[in-house]
Amino acid sequence: MADALATITRVEGLGMIALRADLARAGDAIAEATGLALPAATSITTDGSRSLGWMSPDELLLILPGAELAEAQQALNQALTGEHALIADVSDARAVFDLVGAHAADALAKLAPVDFAALPADGLRRTRAAQTAAAIWRIDGGYRVIGFRSTGDYLATVLNNAALAGTTLAAR
Repeated sequence: MADALATITRVEGLGMIALRADLARAGDAIAEATGLALPAATSITTDGSRSLGWMSPDELLLILPGAELAEAQQALNQALTGEHALIADVSDARAVFDLVGAHAADALAKLAPVDFAALPADGLRRTRAAQTAAAIWRIDGGYRVIGFRSTGDYLATVLNNAALAGTTLAAR
């Protein structure tokens, strides 16, 4: 819709690897294997095609083109040999959406108690979007939302409903 708050697009073809490790010990090896700087707490680093997001004190999420998944897994397995670590392909367990538009933050604000307009450019927020777990960060022109695939259809519905025209929040 031309007057919608945001355009919602389901993103396909991404690979995702959950990494669990002692980041103080294994952080340099992870950074070298992924080609990305280790993100600070509650942030995400990106080079345009790959992103590495902080999920918890011992967990990162690597998001990359699906075609690069096997190579990245192999590099991480080699880099973390001898470390107590978990490297898991979670690509099929996630649903990904992009919200793009001038009022994308307003659409998200209807679903989560977060001021997304104030989210730093490298900020990553884990929250609940209409009662389903989500990780949200900025992309060009809007936000990327990752949730569990088991709630993907529900998340798509609530995102699309939140972006409907005529449902704006009070003016800022």
